[in-house]
Amino acid sequence: MTQKTKTRPILTPQYMSDFSCIGSACEDTCCAGWRVEIDEDTYKQYRKTRDIELKPLLDKKVTRQRSKASSAAYAKIQMDKEGKCSFLNEENLCKIQLNLGPDLLSNTCAIYPRTLNKVNGIIEKSLTLSCPEAARLALLNPKGMEFEQLEEHSDTRGYISKQMVTTNPKLKINVQSYFWELRIFSIQVLQDRSYTLSERLIIVGMFIKKVQELVDNGDVHLIPDNIVRYTNLMANKGIKELLSTVSSNIQIQIELCKVLVDARFKQGVNNPRYIECLQEMLLGIQYTEEAKIEEVTKKYEESYELFYEPFMSEHEYILENYLVNHVFKNMFPLGLKTPFEDYVMLVIHYSMIKLHLIGLAGFHKGLTTDIVIKLIQSFAKTIEHNGNYLSKVSDFLKDNGFNTMAYMTILVKN
Repeated sequence: MTQKTKTRPILTPQYMSDFSCIGSACEDTCCAGWRVEIDEDTYKQYRKTRDIELKPLLDKKVTRQRSKASSAAYAKIQMDKEGKCSFLNEENLCKIQLNLGPDLLSNTCAIYPRTLNKVNGIIEKSLTLSCPEAARLALLNPKGMEFEQLEEHSDTRGYISKQMVTTNPKLKINVQSYFWELRIFSIQVLQDRSYTLSERLIIVGMFIKKVQELVDNGDVHLIPDNIVRYTNLMANKGIKELLSTVSSNIQIQIELCKVLVDARFKQGVNNPRYIECLQEMLLGIQYTEEAKIEEVTKKYEESYELFYEPFMSEHEYILENYLVNHVFKNMFPLGLKTPFEDYVMLVIHYSMIKLHLIGLAGFHKGLTTDIVIKLIQSFAKTIEHNGNYLSKVSDFLKDNGFNTMAYMTILVKN
């Protein structure tokens, strides 16, 4: 009698079913430019291997974590002087996989670029956009991002990044009780193309700010009422007039985004693709140490009007898909300490990408989907995977009083 294969349900964007690694054909490598951690089980298997070629290399290049070690981050791979994994061959293929097979890859290497969360026992699987092929699949669908529930083998490898239980009869109602409603509404707003993307992002911010007030005042039970209220406002266009009064401030936008970019660059960036994008962005808006901010602002506005806006008016779905993927992957708006902190981080990612793209549009005298994908992928690899930097950004915004809806609006609107 054939034994029935055990499966588990997963929730995932539809693009996941089309993803597969393109290997040496990839224009970047996931084996360079960052830290690669080794889980405890894989580390112990490496110590047992008798492979003549890899044994000396594994002993030398895979070392124990000496601080904040865990079962998931038990050891690490030492990178070479160029920031590449020590186990890459001349074709940028993994010697461990070639010699020992895919089962001997660490969790990090076997799972990337997949991200796994768990909500009420259901696995949620998506892709991080630091992988070029993942970025193309997730972002270049003009119809927008859709989701589906599938079944996968219950023994499929993976480790959970975040998890949440929203229904617990032993606990009183709290903001987690409304996680599904909050996330679904946020995605619905971001995908409502009767509004511009900047308008949608501002509406999400207004809504999340109200949610934060309800949380702070102990009135979380009013969250469903506010979802209904904002749904009606959007359907009846009652919020359009309010949005028309929101002013923009390009100079502050540039100054704040530039501070955030500089802070990351000072930490050291070992990603040639991102460095190239950053240099072109600065040239595109003629940003130098000697340039006056008024001159940079003028060039920025020219790049926006002449080269960025014509392209993005036809391809705004790319940034829409980026935001929706971020919301799903990061369990927005309850992935960080507070809902509004989650919103601030969403805006920071969006505004920094927009600044880069406007500069790149000025440099190239226009944009293409290839340029946009290169920027978002290299930005994700440099920024999104650096938890230390994102934490410092959050602290910087708080310390300077920038973590307000007023400043978030400035960063969003052109």
